Amino acid sequence: MDALAGLLDGPRAQGAFILRMVMDPPWSVRIDDRAPLCLMCVTNGEAWIVPEGGAPVLLRPGDIAIARGPVPYTVAHAPDAPPSAVIGPGGRCTTLRGEPLAESMNLGVRTWGNAPDGGTSVLVGTYLLAGEVSRRLMDALPGLLHLPAEVWDCPLMPFLEDEISRDEPGQSVVLDRVLDLLLIAAVRAWFSRPGAEAPAWYRAMGDPVVGRALRLLQNDPAHPWTVASLAEKAGVSRAALARRFAELVGEPPMAYLTGWRIARAADLLRQTDATVESVARQVGYSSAFALSAAFKRVRGVSPQEHRGGRS
Repeated sequence: MDALAGLLDGPRAQGAFILRMVMDPPWSVRIDDRAPLCLMCVTNGEAWIVPEGGAPVLLRPGDIAIARGPVPYTVAHAPDAPPSAVIGPGGRCTTLRGEPLAESMNLGVRTWGNAPDGGTSVLVGTYLLAGEVSRRLMDALPGLLHLPAEVWDCPLMPFLEDEISRDEPGQSVVLDRVLDLLLIAAVRAWFSRPGAEAPAWYRAMGDPVVGRALRLLQNDPAHPWTVASLAEKAGVSRAALARRFAELVGEPPMAYLTGWRIARAADLLRQTDATVESVARQVGYSSAFALSAAFKRVRGVSPQEHRGGRS
């Protein structure tokens, strides 16, 4: 699992909600679903995104926006348009008075809106749950990321628009994978911008020595890694790896490995029914006791308390 694949690890465990929104003015929808991540791509017309306490952003055809939850925001035909509908947790859509709108605004397979031939079409992909691994990268993103069409060219958007209204066997799997690729492409383009403030470990992935060491740690955290064994795999001395890793990542290799193991364990505890003993062995600890000691030292709670919902 590399850095960008880790972004998807938590959200994909619970799937994603994908639809096309077709609208004619006037329209304004308040998004208060508390989802950790939502992608919006305009394929026709224009749409404004108005973040809570932030400046409105205009989306034109070919643009993509990524909104980070749980902060609510509004999507509308104009930046000052008052909301007439609210999308809450679970994708439930109602009027401001709480009256359900799902049936009245259903326009067909994965299509929702107020007009079948509306002048504005927006593809919406919402990830329902974030994991600890994905949070490492999500925390480096702004509350609202906007990539205009002129600064990136992604062939996935026309493909997603063509696929979204199909109702064929396995279609949900196809859409999930395309959405994942679109998210990866957008995040990669965002961090590739001049002056972009990518996380230190993300930038270090491009280093021929440290990048290899990071991928080894991320792809196989259960391996009994040492600085010496990492250095051997990376083709440098132990001292050279330790020094370069700390310079580029901001922490020593073994400290990074501990954080990665605990993050992986936290996701496995919440997203699976595996025993603490099984989770421990999957992430590189010899026993449930060893994982519990490390988990409590890093997180301040035991694995069982974390699984039960304590932060």
